[in-house]
Amino acid sequence: QVQLVESGGGLVQSGGSLRLSCVASGRTFSRDAMGWFRQTPGKEREFVAAISWSGARQFYADSAKGRFTISRDNAKNMVYLQMNSLKPEDTAVYYCAADKHEPDTWTIAEMLRLPGQYDYWGQGTQVTVSG
Repeated sequence: QVQLVESGGGLVQSGGSLRLSCVASGRTFSRDAMGWFRQTPGKEREFVAAISWSGARQFYADSAKGRFTISRDNAKNMVYLQMNSLKPEDTAVYYCAADKHEPDTWTIAEMLRLPGQYDYWGQGTQVTVSG
């Protein structure tokens, strides 16, 4: 059974930091592109960050640039999202996702921003930033 399980969410004050983790199981994810998305009630799922299977390329939403860092450890089937300088508007459920077929180099930056590109999703972890 393929599973993605997120952890590390919680309540933090504005300006604080959190590190989200996602562990994958049930298949080998080392060749998958991985992404983080977030969602608030009544809104569509929003792209946050993504990373190529090798880890060599990272992509960020404008809202995450300079504050969030995505990384991965293929030996452990893990992907991380380090979030610094958190703001109340970062409050959301954060989801980890895996894309079995990493897009080619010409389209990867665009395609990994799309929720429909991903094949597997975790259940999400709540991040709440108090103002």
